[in-house]
Amino acid sequence: MNPKYRTQFNDNFTTEKYENFINDITSDFDYKVTFRIGETPFFIPNSLKEQLLEASQEVIDFIKKEDFITLTNKALELNRKVPNEDNHTTFLAIDFGICEEDGKIIPKLIEVQGFPSLYNFQNNLADKFQKHYPFLSDLTPFFNGLSKEEYLKIVEEAICNNHPKENVVLLEIEPEKQNTKIDFYYCKRDLDIETVCVTDIIKKGNQLFYTNTIGKEILIKRIYNRVIFDELDLRTDLKLNFDFSDDLDVEWAGHPNWFFRISKFILPYLKGKYFIETTLLSDLKEIPTDLENYVLKPLFSFSGTGVIFHVKPGDIESVKEKDLYILQKKVNYKPVIESPDGKVKAEVRLLAVWKKDEPSPTLVTNLVRLSRGEMIGVKFNKDKDWVGGTVGMFEK
Repeated sequence: MNPKYRTQFNDNFTTEKYENFINDITSDFDYKVTFRIGETPFFIPNSLKEQLLEASQEVIDFIKKEDFITLTNKALELNRKVPNEDNHTTFLAIDFGICEEDGKIIPKLIEVQGFPSLYNFQNNLADKFQKHYPFLSDLTPFFNGLSKEEYLKIVEEAICNNHPKENVVLLEIEPEKQNTKIDFYYCKRDLDIETVCVTDIIKKGNQLFYTNTIGKEILIKRIYNRVIFDELDLRTDLKLNFDFSDDLDVEWAGHPNWFFRISKFILPYLKGKYFIETTLLSDLKEIPTDLENYVLKPLFSFSGTGVIFHVKPGDIESVKEKDLYILQKKVNYKPVIESPDGKVKAEVRLLAVWKKDEPSPTLVTNLVRLSRGEMIGVKFNKDKDWVGGTVGMFEK
């Protein structure tokens, strides 16, 4: 799609160079990356970038509607409600499949999340590509003309909200076992934010504490939340000393309620050329006769858990909680990336940060997932069709 950089990159690519690139990443923390990293960035031309910006603005405009809170209250009723919700989400991730429609390339909204993604890993991934392929220094992974330093400042402000670093923690379930733990390592290295497991949190009254590396209990004033309730609910073996529904004296960098409000829950409401026909199962009048053209998804799962790609009538009929599932029209992902051994499909996640007192979120960077399979991004895995996660690069 950007022939100048694509040709130059492919001509410079070797298996040895890719291995050196991966080893460079793993050497930062002396550990093995637990998910597949793509062999190439996605070189995004200005024409597609403009479409992505237009499409994401339509999503943002919907989220900013005056009745958005009222409209999405049901999402909390279907799950759980955490006290002390703020006025808007802190983080926003908007996923677009790069598709073909009427013979033209167009991004189509696949998913939207009011939850942090790999904000700390992605800028370092771009750095590594530019280090191993110096001609990429003319490109950037950032929006709005941001430098890496400006980007890190925005992310740091969103996570910390001017609190001392020691009073801010990244909260996760058994973080050392998460596939995306490299993001936590970079968060500690670049922003000096400690990662804490939910089971290590200490509650005293309505305050939370963690124990630092020298055994001292430290008050938690702000939580950079990476906990997915879908996963937490399955982990009945975990013993927590607090409950997310407690009225706690703590701020949230990414309040949990926004994970539910800004999610697949809003997809049926979005209409326009960049959006896909999506129906809540409880609103489905009849089962389509061409089910092969649809995908069945749970509303609040993460990383593709529970998605049924080849839907049968029995799959729909067997769903008991029809308020918790959507039926979505499949899209025609267009293989647009020319690799040495065939074309590859792409999905672009635009990452935004919504500062506390700002009227609107700011797009900051991106994440790209590549695949040769039918569906993109159904977990980081080792399937033969999976190519990996990477980053989009734009002309400055």
